[in-house]
Amino acid sequence: MSGIYFISDIHLGLQDEQSERQKLDNIERLFAIIKAEGSSLYMLGDILDYWLEFRHLIPKGFTRFFCLLSDLVRHNINVFYSAGNHDFHLGRYFDDELGIKTLYGVHELLLEECKLIIAHGDGLGSGDLGYKIFSRVIRHRFNLSLLNVQPDLAIGLMKGLSQLSRTHKPVNIAVETNRLLDFAEKLAAEKDFDYFVCGHNHVKGIVPLSNGSSTYVNLGTWIDGSSPYGVFHNGIVQLKEV
Repeated sequence: MSGIYFISDIHLGLQDEQSERQKLDNIERLFAIIKAEGSSLYMLGDILDYWLEFRHLIPKGFTRFFCLLSDLVRHNINVFYSAGNHDFHLGRYFDDELGIKTLYGVHELLLEECKLIIAHGDGLGSGDLGYKIFSRVIRHRFNLSLLNVQPDLAIGLMKGLSQLSRTHKPVNIAVETNRLLDFAEKLAAEKDFDYFVCGHNHVKGIVPLSNGSSTYVNLGTWIDGSSPYGVFHNGIVQLKEV
């Protein structure tokens, strides 16, 4: 079986021009590997630092990335985009224009008789009530229609909320790490799975869970100069670097 690849938390559009160019260069290198050795790519949220789809326009700044994604799909790679907390509304653009399947929430994959549970990680587990309310409000159809009235204002709002999320995260990074680990532990006590794969808290790592048969995998982030990704092959998930 060809490799199944996973990335998250690249946050395209966040950093200075040189850093953004380097991220795109590394994405291009990774996509070349996937075209040669893979069959699927799962993007587990916050690939873009902000995204809000509008009825008649596409926010500028991501053209090269969209071209790379389109080329990946043309090479018969199955691409999935699971929404994260910076993906305010994915809409239909990725599905209809790029041939990418968009997802929300937690999903199960059965690969080579192994069960993987995948998610971005935002809003999982106990606590973080403020974000859970916010995500319901921002993704409500009526509120999205209001934001469509003035795209420039809406994009400015999304950028501001993205910055607010980032200033909040460092204070609570240990809490977020524990929240996702605790969620995976609780899930492992309720159902059988081999891997829980996520992102969100930017803390890369592979942690065996206490049931002895399940493993927690966090894909980390690209905003610190590294470019991590996960690959599932021959029944094993590994973390690698472009």
